[in-house]
Amino acid sequence: MDTAPPLPAPIAASEPLIAVQNLCLTLPGPAGPVNILRNISFAVSAGEAIAIVGPSGSGKTSLLMVLAGLERATSGSVHIAGQNLSALSEDQLARFRRTHIGIVFQAFHLIPGMTALENVMVPLELAGRRDALSTARAALASVGLSHRLAQLPATLSGGEQQRAALARALAPQPSLILADEPTGNLDRHSGTTVIDLLFSLHQQTNSTLLLITHDPALATRCQRTLTLEDGRLTTAALAA
Repeated sequence: MDTAPPLPAPIAASEPLIAVQNLCLTLPGPAGPVNILRNISFAVSAGEAIAIVGPSGSGKTSLLMVLAGLERATSGSVHIAGQNLSALSEDQLARFRRTHIGIVFQAFHLIPGMTALENVMVPLELAGRRDALSTARAALASVGLSHRLAQLPATLSGGEQQRAALARALAPQPSLILADEPTGNLDRHSGTTVIDLLFSLHQQTNSTLLLITHDPALATRCQRTLTLEDGRLTTAALAA
């Protein structure tokens, strides 16, 4: 019977929250194996905000999928919060993700038949949180949706849906936030609101943020930028 992984030891101030070494990802394709990520190494300190940029097809989303434990690396190592992700089973990865990682996608991925409040409660209830209701209410309040708790996703605007998705990602207070083009489906005004909230909540919680973006101005709001081209990092990537 699968058991939960032991909690990692607290990270020393000098140790990175993310440590990636010689990461490779190869996936099958119609013409044979495709090298998606090639020998990537980098480190990210706790509390940093990192932009990940690069042309379409460069491997940005694939990298986030590996960091989230949603895709297995072909070789190399990925450590997050002191935990070697390759050592975990699928069930253990799911439990680790619930505790340590919040994900915000370009598509909102809200459950259509659940209200905004119920959507935000889902990860909290899966984690066995007895305060799921009050925590979800507070999370939605933090993104300005206190008046929309009982609304289904279809009755929310695009910006409101993404704010609900942001509340859902941050409600469990993860140490790592992964955001993949979170404003890609939004108009400029709604996108600005979501990004301002994302950075504000990142700073308030001292979480680590990895943000995929095509917007150079948005990348400059982060402390560092990692550039991917053809599955390879082309910028200095180690944390100072």
